[in-house]
Amino acid sequence: MRDEIPWPPAWPRHLDAEFGPPPEGGYRACADDFEVEECLGFAPEGHGEHLWLWIEKRDATTVMVARELARLCEVGSRDIGYAGMKDRLAVTRQWFSVHLPGREAPQGLVEMLAQRGIVALSSQRHPRKLKRGVHRGNRFTLRLSGTAVDDDRFEQRWSRLIQQGVPNYFGPQRFGDGGRNLVRAREVLEKGWRKRDDREGMLLSAARSYLFNAQLGERLARGEWLEPLGGDVMMLDGTQSLFAVETADSAVASRLAEGDIHPTAVLWGLGGSRAGAAAAELEQAVLSRTPALCRGLERAGVKAARRALRVRLTQTHLRREPGQAWVSFVLPSGAFATAVLRELMSHPSLEFRSTIATHDRGVS
Repeated sequence: MRDEIPWPPAWPRHLDAEFGPPPEGGYRACADDFEVEECLGFAPEGHGEHLWLWIEKRDATTVMVARELARLCEVGSRDIGYAGMKDRLAVTRQWFSVHLPGREAPQGLVEMLAQRGIVALSSQRHPRKLKRGVHRGNRFTLRLSGTAVDDDRFEQRWSRLIQQGVPNYFGPQRFGDGGRNLVRAREVLEKGWRKRDDREGMLLSAARSYLFNAQLGERLARGEWLEPLGGDVMMLDGTQSLFAVETADSAVASRLAEGDIHPTAVLWGLGGSRAGAAAAELEQAVLSRTPALCRGLERAGVKAARRALRVRLTQTHLRREPGQAWVSFVLPSGAFATAVLRELMSHPSLEFRSTIATHDRGVS
């Protein structure tokens, strides 16, 4: 029997309990309203077989730039590296690497990229290929507008997110328009996942992201996403270090309130959950609703991992202007700016909505 996966899901926001649902707002009316700059956390060494390019792009996906680099440099797609996928409708700056052992970049590469709207701001050599997920985070600078910005409680919402953190939801873009990626993921996992059906791992990611969001949504609904539970697996802020909490005592609660540690939920796969007691009971209650999805991930050979339920905003800045506001903040790699915006405003693109007629009745 196939899993019934309700779509669109009713995953709650954090600030609704205090302020109510946020007013309508607008963002990303054009690419210049949404800037993303990759924070690598280290610098290329200046020598080696890989040419690293610091690139600015507009209205182009990371994959589009990677393909263009491969074509112009006459290398295979595997010779191109990048740390993370960046938005298309945005101004983004990120590093790419090209494997060019024993040779220089093609003459006129910068000019040829510029003709395609891709700006190479600088370049350096490095001994190794740029791997996915090695960057420390991303800096976002966003222009917001609409009733949400004019609301008297906008700055209170912003301040509360800085103080308490943001639910670390995977954004709607992870699931595709109307949840299409999730529907396809279920189909592939039911028949047995194969690399050729999902070369970038997008479908596996959609399935795991859905299960994580469901766990986070359950804890938010219960008012327990910032409350330590017995058996919680905590993540130390700013690291991937994990440790189990047998008893949710006052010391743990204090560290959690200070933002030093964060509860986690499982990204399902082989090895299962490391949680115990109350935390494991909650996770199992959520995961048991979609057993076929969990089994499919295990058969695909995905290894289980943990992800923090909360993400903190750092290097924050707010600038008010008539009818609009500019917000700037840094998020660690893997976190979504849409999760921040969802707490500040109501906008169709920030919700997990269905745009497919068959989904209006749920994914069954």
